[in-house]
Amino acid sequence: MPRIQTTAELEALRAEILAARDPAKPCIAVCGGAACDGLDSAAVATAFAAEIAKQGVAAKVDFRVTGCHGYCNKGPNVLVGPDDVCYFEVKPDDVPEVVESALKGVVVDRLVYRDPASGEKAVHLSEVPFYKHQMRILTGDIPRIDPTRIEDYLAVGGYSALAKALSQMSSDQVLQEVKKANLRGRGGGGFPAGLKWETTKNAPGKTKYVIVNGHEGESAAFMDRAMLTGNPHKVLEGLIIGGYAIGAQQGYIYTRHDSPSMARHITAALEQAQELGLLGENILGSGFDFEVELHFDVGIFVSGESSALMRSIEGNAPEPRPKYIRTSVSGIWDKPSNLNNVETWANVPEIINRGADWFTSIGSEKSKGTKLVSLSGHVVNSGVVEVPMGTPLRTIVFDIGGGVPDGGAPKAIHFGGAMGRSIPISMIDAPLDFDGMSKLGAPIGAGGLLVMDENTDMIEMARYLLDFLVKESCGKCTPCREGMYQMLKILSNIIEGKGRKFDLERLAELTEVTSLGSLCALGKTSSDPLKSMLRYFKPEFEARIAAGSAAGSEAK
Repeated sequence: MPRIQTTAELEALRAEILAARDPAKPCIAVCGGAACDGLDSAAVATAFAAEIAKQGVAAKVDFRVTGCHGYCNKGPNVLVGPDDVCYFEVKPDDVPEVVESALKGVVVDRLVYRDPASGEKAVHLSEVPFYKHQMRILTGDIPRIDPTRIEDYLAVGGYSALAKALSQMSSDQVLQEVKKANLRGRGGGGFPAGLKWETTKNAPGKTKYVIVNGHEGESAAFMDRAMLTGNPHKVLEGLIIGGYAIGAQQGYIYTRHDSPSMARHITAALEQAQELGLLGENILGSGFDFEVELHFDVGIFVSGESSALMRSIEGNAPEPRPKYIRTSVSGIWDKPSNLNNVETWANVPEIINRGADWFTSIGSEKSKGTKLVSLSGHVVNSGVVEVPMGTPLRTIVFDIGGGVPDGGAPKAIHFGGAMGRSIPISMIDAPLDFDGMSKLGAPIGAGGLLVMDENTDMIEMARYLLDFLVKESCGKCTPCREGMYQMLKILSNIIEGKGRKFDLERLAELTEVTSLGSLCALGKTSSDPLKSMLRYFKPEFEARIAAGSAAGSEAK
C-alpha cells in the first residue's frame, strides 16, 4: 500500500477497504490466543484453510485466525459471522460441517454452548453467559480482525482517533481530554494517566519518551498479552497519540521474550504502520514525527518494575532505582519518560474518538471505563473478561465465571498475582474499582483475579507466592532479599508443624520492614499476600501452629 500523506487519504483507503467487503458474507474466525493455541487451534485453522480450498469457496466465505476470543477453557473457539455464532471445543473433524453450515446460514447445534445445569443452548456470542455480562469495548474487535493485517484494523475504525488528534486537536487538547476522562492507569496503582502525561510533558528538556509496559510478569495475569497479541494496532495507536500529547518523538514497547506470536504480531504492526505512514516522519501531513522500537525482557520478574524496565531499555541490568527518582522526569537516559501499561494505552483511541464524557459515563464514581480481568483458579469459566468498573465481584465469579466447579464453595478471591492480596468470599458483593478494593486491602492491581475454593490452604498459598518472589528478587536491597527469605522460612516451618506462638508477630514485623525498607515495588509489596491473609485468615495460621505444637508435645 502507498504511504498515506493526509487524513483524507486515510479515510479514502478505509472506504476502499470497506467497499471491497460484503458485510453479509460468512466469516469464520478461529481463535489463535494462547489458551486455544495450547489446545491445538492451529490444527483447526489449518483444517479450515484446506477445507475452504477443497470446496472452492474462498470467494464465498472469509476466513481469518484472530487473537484471543476470551473464553479460554472452552477452546478451540470459532466465531462465525455475520451473526456471531459461537462454536466451542472445535476439532479438525468438525471443520467440513462448520464450513457447509456457514454457507447455508444454519447452525451446528452440537458445537454451541449448553448450560451445564439446564442444557439450554446459547447460539450467539451475546447469549453466552461468559460474554453477555461483559462490556467488550477494548476486546470486542479482537475476534473480527487478523492482527497481522492492518487492513482489518482500518476496517473497524482503526487510526481514526490518531487522525482526529493530529488534524483537529492540539497536543494540549488531547492531554486535557485524557485528564477529563479520568483515565486511571490499569497497571496496578490506578494513578491518573493524564496527570502522569502532564508531568512528563512539563518536565524540562526537549527529548521525551513514551513506553508501553507489556511485561505482565505476574502470575495469573494474561489480559495484556491477549490485547497485544490480538489487536496490537490499538495499543500502538494509543501510544502514538500519547507521544503527540506529551511531545515525545520516540516510543518503546517493552514486553516478554517468551511469546513468539505476540512478537510477530507487534513486529508486523510496526512494519505496516511505518509503511503506511502512520509512523515515521510527518505523520498524516501533521508535521509530527514519531518512531517506535520493540524491546524484550531478560526473563526476570523485576523487569516489569518501571525504573528497572527503563534501565533494561538502556541496555543495563534491570535493577530498580530509588523511588525518589521520578521516571516521569528522569527515566530513560535521564530523560522524561512516561510509562503506561497495555490496557491504559488501548483506552486512549476510544477516549479521543468518543470523548471524555462518553468514557466517564461508564464505571463507578471515581473509576471510569472498563477493566480487563484475567479470571482463573477454581472457576468453571476462565479467560479474559472485560466489565465496567464498579461491577460486583459476584457478577464476575458467578455470572461470568460460572462459580466453582462441581458445585463447590468459593473461599477467597486473590487479586494481583504474587504481590497481590486475598479477601474472603464474604466480600464478594464488593464493586470492582480502584478505591473500593484498596479499602478492603486487596487492590485490583493489573487485574489478575484468582478464585480459591473451600479446600484451599491459605498458608500454603502464601508460601507459594512468597517462594516465587524470593526467586525473582534481584537481590539488590537487604530488606527485600533477606526479609522475604525469613518470611518464607517461617511459613515453611508452620506448614511442617514446627511453628511457634510468636511466629505470627515475627511475620507481622517482617512485613513492615520489607514494605518500608525495600527499594522497588517488588520488595515493598512482597508481603502483601501475607498481610491480607493474616488480616482475614489468621485463625488458620493460629490453628496450624497450635496443631504443630500439640503434635510436638505428644511426640515427646
